[in-house]
Amino acid sequence: MTLVLSQLFTGISIGAVLLLIALGLSLTFGQMNVINMAHGELIAAGAYTVYVLQKVISGAGVSLLIALPVAFVIAGLMGVLIEVLLIRRLYARPLDTLLVTWGVSLILQQVFRDVFGAPNVQTKAPSLLTGSIHVTDDLVISSSRVFILVLALAAVVALTVGLRTTPLGRRIRAVVQNRDLAAVSGLATGRVDRLTFFIGSGLAGIAGVALTLIGPIGPTMGTNIIVNAFLVVVVGGIGQLKGTVIVAFTLGIVQSMVEYTTTVSVASVIVFVVIVAFLQWRPQGLFTLRTRSLA
Repeated sequence: MTLVLSQLFTGISIGAVLLLIALGLSLTFGQMNVINMAHGELIAAGAYTVYVLQKVISGAGVSLLIALPVAFVIAGLMGVLIEVLLIRRLYARPLDTLLVTWGVSLILQQVFRDVFGAPNVQTKAPSLLTGSIHVTDDLVISSSRVFILVLALAAVVALTVGLRTTPLGRRIRAVVQNRDLAAVSGLATGRVDRLTFFIGSGLAGIAGVALTLIGPIGPTMGTNIIVNAFLVVVVGGIGQLKGTVIVAFTLGIVQSMVEYTTTVSVASVIVFVVIVAFLQWRPQGLFTLRTRSLA
């Protein structure tokens, strides 16, 4: 039982990381139909924010707390800049957004190499998050993983409440359901798009802050995780936040259980095969988006 609980928590912690990575993408891709291949580099920008702040501010705990809002703003502004300069003209051409943002991701990777160097760098975790929590004598869980899980759940709750109860959330949902009708109804769809991109990109920055607790930072760290983020969003259903949450934790638990009996590489292949089989059976994903569009 202890072994099962240990693997279960490991899977939940993997799912929390996947959820943080995919949460911002569920807005920019799921809500706006923009295939943003530079999402991984926005995550890397959030991670490098922690690295820079630790050079300026003494105390890993203080720098981490300050990095959360700062990374959100920095990554959000980078996303708005990409939206204003490039994506604004490509909303009706999602495949073109893929090519353009892929080029942006390559440019940002080179910028990271020029500014921070090509080798990976390491940040210091706060002392409070470097230890473990002993649930029982045999069951020990990592403090940093618990923090990431709490951070992911807090981000989901904040995003859900924002989309359902705030005026901006209602505007976002209106534009998603029918952009043309929202425009003729008086909504400034361009402003809504920019704010949506700011929030989605800012969430990517927060994910980058969390990733500094479990591994090194490098210019190509975004490339290694962007595929998993897209898989979570697509399998959960385009534009469906609840699907993103369910699929992220499900894939994390499945991968953890399979890894215990095989290897990490074999587990990744098995999970990918399961995803492909699921999409063959249900290509629209776990949930579908209801719209008022007649097209």
